Amino acid sequence: MDTRHMRYFVALAETLHFGHAAARMNMSQPPFSRQIAAIERTLGARLFERNSRNVALTAAGKHFLEECRAVLAHFDAACRDVQLVASGAKGELKLGFMMNAAYSVVPSLVRMYSETRPDVRLVLEERIPTDIEEMLMEGRLDAAVTFGGSPAPHLRTALLARDRLRLIVRADHPLARVEQAEPKHLEGERLIAAPASVTPTLRDAIRNYCVAAGVVPHFALEPRLQHTIIRLVAEGLGIALIPQSLCSDLADRLVSRPIANAPEFDIVLCASATSSNPAVPPLFEVAKLLRDSA
Repeated sequence: MDTRHMRYFVALAETLHFGHAAARMNMSQPPFSRQIAAIERTLGARLFERNSRNVALTAAGKHFLEECRAVLAHFDAACRDVQLVASGAKGELKLGFMMNAAYSVVPSLVRMYSETRPDVRLVLEERIPTDIEEMLMEGRLDAAVTFGGSPAPHLRTALLARDRLRLIVRADHPLARVEQAEPKHLEGERLIAAPASVTPTLRDAIRNYCVAAGVVPHFALEPRLQHTIIRLVAEGLGIALIPQSLCSDLADRLVSRPIANAPEFDIVLCASATSSNPAVPPLFEVAKLLRDSA
């Protein structure tokens, strides 16, 4: 008994006419009648009452019709879903992103992707950059928004935006009065920054910016998260150079200032170059639209 036999049965149950049901199934009546008889033998129950003029469903036939309709509907939906998943129109996509990207490109990327692929379930993972790299390598993320770096042959990347460093200090700090900060202003200051083991791109950018001007940076505190860095600056425990994208919603007691020749860095979408998830290529199409509209 398979779905083909169920369709034979449903055709007769809905038409109650052997000739019409056989025509619906593109068969002649004699082999169709034999199929119905074989179904009843297999089930060990009469599904139809027949005479020379009428065909009617038995109680068992009425029950079987409901069950067959449900099974066939589920089977047909599964067949459609296979095609949708294979085309990337349905399925699941695990997208990782670093915190500062949540303040810039991620909301627009997620919105645009959801509009074009409403049946793809997006699983969002906010992670630190080094975790993102590891999760991509291990296949625990399908794609991620993170800092750009040197080209990696195992990754496919697309530029989304560019960010730059900006100084944040408490409003009562002397540097809050400068129009534009320079490396010399950082001399002797307590810098708060994430360690290189968390975000090597930011840490290297800050260190190189200072060293290039002959300033030895003093990293006083090294929390992992940018939100924590901002809170520590608000408590007067030091100053920080953070991505500009994080400076749009600072507390009242904090101010941000541009810095001269601020280091810039790329924000990219990346995924494994060998990803087999059909939902990934459409994400890169959306990324291109997002970048072109910027």
